[in-house]
Amino acid sequence: MHRFVRPSAAIILVLVGSSVPAAAPQPYRVTLAPTGNAALDAALAASSTLISLRTSAPVGPFALIGRARNDASRFLLALDSFGYYDGTVDIRIAGHELSDPDLPAILGAAPASPPVDVAVSFTLGPLFHLGQVAIKGSVPEKARAALRLSPGQPARAADVLAARTRLLAALQGEGYALAKVSEPLAILHPTSRTLDITYTVTTGPRVDLGPIRITGLKTINETFIRRRLTVHQGEQFDPAKLSAARQNLTALPIVSAVSIQPATATNAGGQLPITVNITERPLHVVSLGANYSTDLGIGLTGSWEDRNLFGNAEDLKLSAGTTLGGTAVTGLGYTLGATFTKPDFLARDQTLTVNLTTLDQDLTPYDQIAVTGSVGLSRPLAPHLTGSIALAAEQESITQNSTTNNYTLFGVPIGLTYDSTNSLLAPTRGLRASITVTPTYSFGPVSAQFVTTQVGASTYLDFSKFAGETPGQSVLALRGLIGSDIGASLDAIPADKRFYAGGSGTIRGYKYLSIAPTFPGGAIEGGASIDTGTIELRQRVWGNIGIASFVDAGQVSARSAPFTAPLRVGVGGGLRYYTPIGPLRLDVAFPLERLPGSDAFELYIGLGEAF
Repeated sequence: MHRFVRPSAAIILVLVGSSVPAAAPQPYRVTLAPTGNAALDAALAASSTLISLRTSAPVGPFALIGRARNDASRFLLALDSFGYYDGTVDIRIAGHELSDPDLPAILGAAPASPPVDVAVSFTLGPLFHLGQVAIKGSVPEKARAALRLSPGQPARAADVLAARTRLLAALQGEGYALAKVSEPLAILHPTSRTLDITYTVTTGPRVDLGPIRITGLKTINETFIRRRLTVHQGEQFDPAKLSAARQNLTALPIVSAVSIQPATATNAGGQLPITVNITERPLHVVSLGANYSTDLGIGLTGSWEDRNLFGNAEDLKLSAGTTLGGTAVTGLGYTLGATFTKPDFLARDQTLTVNLTTLDQDLTPYDQIAVTGSVGLSRPLAPHLTGSIALAAEQESITQNSTTNNYTLFGVPIGLTYDSTNSLLAPTRGLRASITVTPTYSFGPVSAQFVTTQVGASTYLDFSKFAGETPGQSVLALRGLIGSDIGASLDAIPADKRFYAGGSGTIRGYKYLSIAPTFPGGAIEGGASIDTGTIELRQRVWGNIGIASFVDAGQVSARSAPFTAPLRVGVGGGLRYYTPIGPLRLDVAFPLERLPGSDAFELYIGLGEAF
């Protein structure tokens, strides 16, 4: 099917299709010949109603021929959009051209099985290029440079439309909030095989923000929102700053969504009013959770949360948890906690966190009864980077190796956290890293001063595109941890402040806290340093089903220097079922070298990836 020469070409493609099923539908199958351009092949397939309506809207012979004729026009528009304005399309049904007068009778006599073949082939012809690229209207040079179109470039519709978007965004970024950029006018010159493009621009006035109206509030104080806003009346209009202000408000736990809508015209003072609409989350939320592993047994957690305690987005969370039945647990343990968080404490974006916890845990290395409390401040230092400092106190009783000691501890945790990942429970790209330095003063049978340092990181590499898959299908996850206690002998450091490995957080396949130096009698003592690493491959195999395989390795040493103890390695794999809130995980891991009293394998079940 040949095209007619046209003096102009449309840039925007609107694909619509319909068909009316006949009384006797004619089954068919469609084959599109590849063009050698994967993006063009995808666009051709997406434009085809022969493909999209094949099973959902069966048609008879005459309607099938009509559907093919309609697709011919769509295919030509798709070729145009990639710059092939002299391209041609050939569609044959059952080996016959659409113009064959016998084709309806041939299709009417065709059996229902096998389906008739619809074969589509393309002749691309020469690639057209851009000729003149013009802007009508007064445009600042900085905004004009954002167009990034020049004569000689391939005449692809996507590039032409993207240039319009960039030009409009650049104008708005310069304060021209009411600027308008027309749809590009395209003039085709078949002889020179060029396409001239013209954008008509009306900048309008450069404007400042006007009065800010806040709507949608139910429990949040409006004065708090106004203090939290990072844009103010009188500032020059800037979409990027409005977007940043929206994200800043959305970060509050009580806020579900935020929209910032500029007015369509300036007010009498020449300013542009804006409306900030806020959708609040439910004020109270109850959460329940459960997990299972052979070493820690059944873990049950529950919490109650008030997301706006005093009207200024203060968050109070009361939580409780218990574990029972695991091979690394010697008795019923519990944790009770209360956490209060106040945003914008003393300064914008500075958060106050107060925590109080009481716990009782009976673990293989030690038994602990403790009450802990901390008061801390945190604030963002750069994109993805957060700094924190706290004052912490702890009163505890520790029983280890048949000896019970009481301790009073004071610490000053200082931390930096970097997180550029795209998901909390199932990241597929980005980096998480943290460093925490905690000077600690311990008063007990032996008073001691020591500094605990921990550096941890995990990163996620998405290899899906190399396999031609959709993003997130094939992910390589890497994890590492290094920690050290410096300044006191190992026996002067309380047992819960020493290092241990084993379990889902470090080396799977070994019981929780089972990898560490031991006392002369074989009981676990704990170490003064740790180093661990993980390599894990996560692969979706079918729909919401995925698999994983991993290797964990690490060491715990009685010395403060890492990498100075026997290496322990665990290997395993698991299944994933991906849900809207995160993957359900089932992992089985095996130790390459069994330790005395260790299990032959460990099983882990929970929500979210291990890291």
